[in-house]
Amino acid sequence: MNDQASRQRPGRPAKPYRRPKKDPVRILAFEALRAVDERDAYANLVLPPLLRKAREQEGFEARDAALATELVYGTLRRQGTYDAIIAACVDRPLREVDPPVLDVLSLGAHQLLGTRIPAHAAVSASVELARVVLGDGRAKFVNAVLRKITAHDLDGWLEKVAPPYEDDPEDHLAVVHSHPRWIVSALWDALGGGRAGIEDLLDADNERPEVTLVARPGRATTGELLAAVGEDSALPGRWSPYAVRLAEGGEPGALDAVREGRAGVQDEGSQLVALALAAVPVEGPDSRWLDGCAGPGGKAALLGALAAERGAALLASEKQPHRARLVERALAGNPGPYQVIAADGTRPPWREGVFDRVLVDVPCTGLGALRRRPEARWRRRPEDLAGFAPLQRDLLREALRAVRVGGVVGYATCSPHPAETKAVVDDVLKRDGVSAERIDARPYMQNVPALGDGPDVQLWPHLHGTDAMYLSLLRRTA
Repeated sequence: MNDQASRQRPGRPAKPYRRPKKDPVRILAFEALRAVDERDAYANLVLPPLLRKAREQEGFEARDAALATELVYGTLRRQGTYDAIIAACVDRPLREVDPPVLDVLSLGAHQLLGTRIPAHAAVSASVELARVVLGDGRAKFVNAVLRKITAHDLDGWLEKVAPPYEDDPEDHLAVVHSHPRWIVSALWDALGGGRAGIEDLLDADNERPEVTLVARPGRATTGELLAAVGEDSALPGRWSPYAVRLAEGGEPGALDAVREGRAGVQDEGSQLVALALAAVPVEGPDSRWLDGCAGPGGKAALLGALAAERGAALLASEKQPHRARLVERALAGNPGPYQVIAADGTRPPWREGVFDRVLVDVPCTGLGALRRRPEARWRRRPEDLAGFAPLQRDLLREALRAVRVGGVVGYATCSPHPAETKAVVDDVLKRDGVSAERIDARPYMQNVPALGDGPDVQLWPHLHGTDAMYLSLLRRTA
């Protein structure tokens, strides 16, 4: 056979290069995860502008937005579980996998293990995404790992990667329920009880929370909101008389009352804190109220409306100027007198003993709102508790000085961690020069069950359907 014939022998034909298909939903989800990772951004701030931009493109529909939202939040909530599964499918430590590759793998793992998307479609879509955002070479790696993941469903993988509960309860719960071990331990300590309660709480942290509206008293009613949304798409609140719960996919911004500031988005637990402070009886005058940590303005707007009904004035103070502007926006149109200032509550510009009611919803780790900000669980560290502690004590101390004798202070946090709740109040009452006594907060959350032994109140996602808000009510005695 001559050389010419050899050159003409047909071999296996080379596959023509095919451009990867650009899937706008998965590209958007990937971009959101990269922003969360690279810029320490929060998904609830990153996702809306990305969705608005996507909606401007022809063919991007409501169901696409819903899928993108599920991919982002589902992946973030289950990150710890998916990391453990991916680690079992790669031949290197997970820290050596490039973060963008890991994001694509996590998105793929969520589609395979956390949605009803068929396995072949989940793998194919993830590999196409990898070709677009990572290149063909790393797309092959993604394909190989995801095909290994298809070998088991989620329960099957958890049996393989989670240590037995009997050997290490906290590590088992951490892997199965996708929380850092130290947070599992802290929540378990705060909750008390056995296995069932902590598993219910961790499960609730991984559920998509309802969107809850507040009808600001004197400005809107729950009836108005229910009528505007439609009875098939909304329900009254469980506990707050001003709350309306939206069905999945509800758009608060489409409501006139929300656009006009007469209503707002506010978790029912946050509403209950403000309502409890306003419900405590005080002897003598009740005309000057203070929100000492007012940003971004939800509680201030509710307090301002309640104060207006009684002829009282609200001073809303927020240290950060940009957050003070958010408070101003939330209070705009309030029927009663109010003032918003940018001031540090630990070095207040007001005189001592001039307010009748004071609320301080202090900065904290946010462990009570992990269902709303799932990425926070992976950012927080145990040492963050020590970082917040001095500020929390200083704010409570100054709040007690700001209130008059006989007046009431509400100390609130969106955290159930004992170091941010009871320990702060105990320490300030023990060491500070201002005399105050605890008030049993439970009677001021009427009809709310499972509030514990008192006098302070701790709300829970799995028991109350709210963020894990804590409230201590204190009356200044001298």
